[in-house]
Amino acid sequence: MPVRIALCDDNPEDRRLIQSTLADWGLARGVQFTTDEYDSAEAYLFAHAEPGSHDLVLLDIEMGGMDGVTLARRLRMDDDNVQLVFITGYSDYIAEGYEVSALHYLMKPLKTDKFFSVLDRAYARIRKNERTLTLETADETVRVTLPEIRWLEVSHNYVTVHARRPYTVKKTLRELEEALDERFYRVGRSAIVNLSYIARVTKTEVHLTDGSVVPLPRGAYDAVNRAIIAQN
Repeated sequence: MPVRIALCDDNPEDRRLIQSTLADWGLARGVQFTTDEYDSAEAYLFAHAEPGSHDLVLLDIEMGGMDGVTLARRLRMDDDNVQLVFITGYSDYIAEGYEVSALHYLMKPLKTDKFFSVLDRAYARIRKNERTLTLETADETVRVTLPEIRWLEVSHNYVTVHARRPYTVKKTLRELEEALDERFYRVGRSAIVNLSYIARVTKTEVHLTDGSVVPLPRGAYDAVNRAIIAQN
């Protein structure tokens, strides 16, 4: 399936140059993609009220109305998977880029080799995020992408998968663990956490960015921290 790219920039000449470089990258890498252009943040939001419309969003920062950082915050509230790349002539917003987990911050005028490198990284992440977990609950069968999953917990003979909403399935934790990847870490016998969502770790608990608190077995503190460092 083609990579879905959005380009949001109020300068038509900059959009043309970025589109040309994207075409060169796609040809060089053998990657198919589609690109939607927007001349303002408001135009993007008007066209795409639902999350998940694009895999990669290339954002200018200073535009006529809403700025690119504000748009990025809006997108990140609803979509943890979208890759965000700022392309701008201003260097004053780097801290805000980290705040919204932007993949990179590119300065204009673009350097082709640097842009290609960032696009390569974005594409690798997009491919990784395509992996899904199929869950059969009492009421439905759903496919959940791995990056959506915050953590999993055991209760008797059931496992609850905490994603955008919780799904409870009659499976063992080990069965589900086999379908996960290296971003997940097993915390004792009863829980698995997505390392990407860990906000902080104490001697007795793992605190996730969504507010969840996972009990940490005695002696597991150092191992969890090593796993976080290894993932980064």
